[in-house]
Amino acid sequence: MTSEPTPEPEHLTVNRGNWDDRAPVHAAAPYYEWERFVADPAHLSEVVEFDRPRLPALDGVEGVHLQCHLGTDTVSLARLGARMTGLDLSPASVEQARRLSRECGTPVEYVVADVEDAAAALDGRTFDLVYVSMGALCWLPSVRRWAKAVAACLHPGGRVFVRDVHPMCGALRGVPADGDDPARLEVAYPYVETVEPQVWDEAETYVATADGAPPPITHTVTHSWNHGLGETVQALLDEGVRLDRLEEHDSVPFCPFPGQMEPVDPADTDGHGEWRLTEGSDRVALSFTLLGTRV
Repeated sequence: MTSEPTPEPEHLTVNRGNWDDRAPVHAAAPYYEWERFVADPAHLSEVVEFDRPRLPALDGVEGVHLQCHLGTDTVSLARLGARMTGLDLSPASVEQARRLSRECGTPVEYVVADVEDAAAALDGRTFDLVYVSMGALCWLPSVRRWAKAVAACLHPGGRVFVRDVHPMCGALRGVPADGDDPARLEVAYPYVETVEPQVWDEAETYVATADGAPPPITHTVTHSWNHGLGETVQALLDEGVRLDRLEEHDSVPFCPFPGQMEPVDPADTDGHGEWRLTEGSDRVALSFTLLGTRV
């Protein structure tokens, strides 16, 4: 008698469908600078450029980028000397990432898998570097299971580097101006991890399409979670990862609160680069950088 296969968790099914829809839209969007990556072998993503002074030495490093999406950060790390592997839940994202790698002439290996299954999907290989970049942790129901997956991909002495949205930013909602009431931010969502996800039903994505038309997203439902900064750090500590650096930033490489933010560099008029609050930028952290070592 054969047992029925275990059903896939709902969050994986709905989030994969959404990211499969987003992948071709993002690949064509000016935000991701596809044509510039192909035309300029020295071009790096805005995220990697921001963190370049904080990254460990990359020349000759074997690295894996978990939740790599289109691979723009992955290719950027490879251009800085690392031998990179990228892993993502979305087959459509990985398809686009492989295409970018080919068109750039920058070799990167890509694997389709959920981050919690990374060790098995990578055949038990361990790496010098695990890299995690913007907008990754919010899709995970358990930061402890994520930390276990990270540690399993690192050999002793390997480093983990994370730059992501600060959980304080994730807990805020922008409220537009209404009559005499000015625009403001309010704490509207959980700061710490919850059992149940935040469920969203939205047909848009976070980048403008190439032609300005609404994105063709049919899988509109997503599930996401916030994770407190302490929870994230402690989860890594409990998996034998020593904390080497923790930095909170007043900026983030997109505009989460339209009408209440401004580019850090006024020359970034095309939406690229870092954004901070127009008023009160010293009151809340919007992103963070974490560097640790597997002991």
